[in-house]
Amino acid sequence: MGRETARRVVTRVRAGVATAVRPNTVVGEEPLEIRVGGRALAVTMRTPGDDMDLALGFLLGEGMIGSAADVTSIRYCIGQDGAVGRDGAVDADGRPTYNVLDVALAPGVAPPEADLTRNFYTTSSCGLCGKASIDAVRLRSRFTVADDPLRLDAATVTGLPDALRAAQRLFATTGGLHAAALAGADGVLRAAREDVGRHNAVDKVIGAAARDGLVPLAGQVLVVSGRASFELVQKALMAGVPMLVAVSAPSTLAVDLAEEAGMTLAGFVRGDSMNLYPGAHRVTLA
Repeated sequence: MGRETARRVVTRVRAGVATAVRPNTVVGEEPLEIRVGGRALAVTMRTPGDDMDLALGFLLGEGMIGSAADVTSIRYCIGQDGAVGRDGAVDADGRPTYNVLDVALAPGVAPPEADLTRNFYTTSSCGLCGKASIDAVRLRSRFTVADDPLRLDAATVTGLPDALRAAQRLFATTGGLHAAALAGADGVLRAAREDVGRHNAVDKVIGAAARDGLVPLAGQVLVVSGRASFELVQKALMAGVPMLVAVSAPSTLAVDLAEEAGMTLAGFVRGDSMNLYPGAHRVTLA
């Protein structure tokens, strides 16, 4: 079963009566520490799997790299390399936890600055916890999306959440994961990732695209299984994505940032309906 899921005993109750006591599959959640050049940068609670894509997507979303070419290697710290150290890399029995990654930046790429106003400990529900202010997180993307020629029809947009759900392998067994995917104007998913944290799912799918040399993601749609928050709009913009489709509601900051950048933002995309916020011109209506 691996670390993506685990079995735990559950008591099934219906109408106040215990009907069964049996093992149940639950989604995995473990900390991942991301280091750059041996120096701790971030800790996030995530579902194990696609960790290197997560690290790539995180660094790109924070503006620390512009593409996978800015990274020479990503490796797990397993307690054997004295330069990296053992902290958090092995369990009490000395076995590797695979919960610490070290990223080596390419020559000429500036390392992250030490800034006490930004605390990169993140829970599985919040990708911006500890940020000191909105000004501190309103990063400027290396890419522009306002002139992206992406166009797609309304039926394609409303079909994206169902396509995403069909790609959620772990959700089908646990019911406890968020998901994110990239799709083209034809509505075909190019890649999909799941995680207990919505921001991690986005980092994973963007990191996978970066690893394949596809950033900036011109002409692509980012589809997310939950709400459209400021942080998700920002991550999309940092990767050059011109459109974000969300199953649930956007926030005011998400709408404002999308409008400022010229991004198309669709919320409440369910069944055959949706709300178009900024950038409605990219969706062809009857």
